[in-house]
Amino acid sequence: MSAWQWAAVLVMSALNALDGFDVLSISFASPGISHDWGIDKATLGWVLSTELLGMAMGSVLLGNVADKKGRRPIILGCLIAMAIGMFAAAQAANVAMLLVSRLVTGLGIGGALPAINAAAAEVSNNRWRSLAMALFVIGYPLGGVLGGLVARQLLASGTWRDVFMTGAAATALFIPIVWWLVPESVAFLERSRAVDSLARINRILVRFGHAASSALAAPDEPGAERSVMDLFKPGLLATTVLMTFAYFAHMTSFYFILKWVPKIIVDLGFAQTAAAGVLLWVNVGGATGGVIFGLLAARIGLKRLTIATLIGSCAMIIAFGRGATDIVGLTTRVALAGSFANATVVGLYSLFARVFPTHVRASGTGFAVGVGRGGAVIAPVIAGYLFQAGCSLQTVATLMGLGSLAAAVALLALRDRDAERSLSPTSAAA
Repeated sequence: MSAWQWAAVLVMSALNALDGFDVLSISFASPGISHDWGIDKATLGWVLSTELLGMAMGSVLLGNVADKKGRRPIILGCLIAMAIGMFAAAQAANVAMLLVSRLVTGLGIGGALPAINAAAAEVSNNRWRSLAMALFVIGYPLGGVLGGLVARQLLASGTWRDVFMTGAAATALFIPIVWWLVPESVAFLERSRAVDSLARINRILVRFGHAASSALAAPDEPGAERSVMDLFKPGLLATTVLMTFAYFAHMTSFYFILKWVPKIIVDLGFAQTAAAGVLLWVNVGGATGGVIFGLLAARIGLKRLTIATLIGSCAMIIAFGRGATDIVGLTTRVALAGSFANATVVGLYSLFARVFPTHVRASGTGFAVGVGRGGAVIAPVIAGYLFQAGCSLQTVATLMGLGSLAAAVALLALRDRDAERSLSPTSAAA
């Protein structure tokens, strides 16, 4: 892989970091919002979940568009939506306005996610793809780490609105960076077989330091009709259902931690800045777990390692529910939970790139992530109502942690040959 290819992967990782900051910005801001507007925990659960609903809608609706129109235009359009949504959140005067702005932000994040996942996989070669996908996925917790550091400073000297303004500015800055450094996917151009596909492919290959191609590769199945509905035909249906359920179930556990940690820490009697610091360590653990996963996946096996991290995620979320009287103990448990939970996300996104063929890669990822985000949407709401009903932290954490265990069961049913499928010949050659 050339320096230009690695640069494109790193830009995709940075965009995932923006997603991490944008999604977690509401978590950093939630104690301040709750204090300023006097909203109860059940209402706060909906505030925490609104952008997740937008993400689910964006992933399902725009993943298919990315397979039809290309990865690059969807990424750029979604960045614009994210910047607008973050800016509007900073200006919100009431809960209704905040919900609308977070929905717009979520649409942008959700639409971008399957496109940047496919782009990161398709710009990489077979040898380095596992590491490239690990670098891509750990962008999310790194965004949370940086966001936590920034949020602590902003909350110490300003208000929760400053968190959203910072996210809007950072998102807007990446629009020209993507325009300059991220070309269209070679795999997409080859499959689209447009009149200028070969010329565009050759410009990209030359830029990447590879020899130009004299012709497009032959289609895998000449004359066969390919569509997004292939996801629901016998060849892919079981894979689609199992991967979607696994992502859904794990998200219920993961987003319980991401969304409720700051509020839980404050309710335990610690300062708001301490809560932001604990959430920072969730993401430090997540980044560390993602790197370790990327290094181990080739030796242990992608499916097997993902199942192991799912079990670890469940165990550590339940352990977090035991609580602690000191901030160090809480931080340690949360960091370990984040490490296992985010390592699992590396595994799931790597599996998405493997199990879905090129013509439905963004669509399949978008469907699994979009429907799976339902788990992220309901997790803060369910936890909010459980807390409102008087359930203890231990009870809530145990119930929410079982989602990761259910995901592990789903992956056990996934066929090994699907989990180890190679990507398209073109992207392998690149």
